[in-house]
Amino acid sequence: MDLTILAPDPFLLLFAVFLDGLFGDPVYACHPIRLMGATLSIFERAMRRIGLDGYAGGCLLMVLLSALWLGIVCGLAMVLNYAQYDAGWIFQAYIIFSMIALKDLCKHGMDIDRAADPDSARRAVSMLVGRDTDRMDTAACRRAGMESLSENAVDGFVSPVFWYVVLGLPGIVFFKVVSTMDSMVGFRTPRYRYFGWCGARMDDVLNYVPARLTCLGMVAVAFILPGCSARKALIAGWRQHALVPGPNSGWSEATAAGGLQRRLAGPIWQDGERITDVWLGEGSDPEGGQPGDMRRACTFVIVTCLLATVAAVACLFVLPPRGLTF
Repeated sequence: MDLTILAPDPFLLLFAVFLDGLFGDPVYACHPIRLMGATLSIFERAMRRIGLDGYAGGCLLMVLLSALWLGIVCGLAMVLNYAQYDAGWIFQAYIIFSMIALKDLCKHGMDIDRAADPDSARRAVSMLVGRDTDRMDTAACRRAGMESLSENAVDGFVSPVFWYVVLGLPGIVFFKVVSTMDSMVGFRTPRYRYFGWCGARMDDVLNYVPARLTCLGMVAVAFILPGCSARKALIAGWRQHALVPGPNSGWSEATAAGGLQRRLAGPIWQDGERITDVWLGEGSDPEGGQPGDMRRACTFVIVTCLLATVAAVACLFVLPPRGLTF
């Protein structure tokens, strides 16, 4: 069995990124990520019925969900490729396109920026963050959107592209399986403290390298974009990444704050409690969330992701073709 057809292809990647820029992430019932979420919910209910709601159940969930979706996607890709090469190529491009999300991130961010009043801004930002929004003014909503943009640049775009380059179609599908688990069962609540542990920790592992590569990419982008500072981006990313909970999200958030020369984060409430009042970025810079800041943040993130795409495509052209034959 020739598995080289599942290997990463630079033209497939470029086409998928083009489709995302053209259409964004369409909302429809049979979207692969929605179907992943639906099958996850089915598996979760079945496991809880038989008492597998701890560490073992969470690990088994990842194995089952990965086996199912890798089998479906990779199996269909190979069948379509043998039936007709063009059909297999189009199917793979569709899957990669479905696994990345850049345009929609910026669309949600600009929805916050265009909000006519604080209530509208709070409703818009609630689509991106899980914190309490009732105490947030418009500037705080914009800051939260800027933070979410910089964080999701990693798991919404750079990480899936990274794992596609490393492992081809199976890599990007496995990453999205883990990412879906983290978003659905990775919460630190009594219900998911043990059951969601496997997905949350694996998500940390898979985003570890891409988060740091995104930091370097943001420093490079801050060097070339007007009004940005590569020096502040590098210093903030290196010194302040640990101020954000988790091993990965702080790298892009702190680097973006320094690069954009805007302080981000600030007072954050969750479940009625003030969980942090730490600011990211240089202390002498103005608070983020002023008019125009969100548009600058979108430009910053888009250029960073395009730079990641160029680097990924260059790697695929330079590296020898990879694949296994049985």
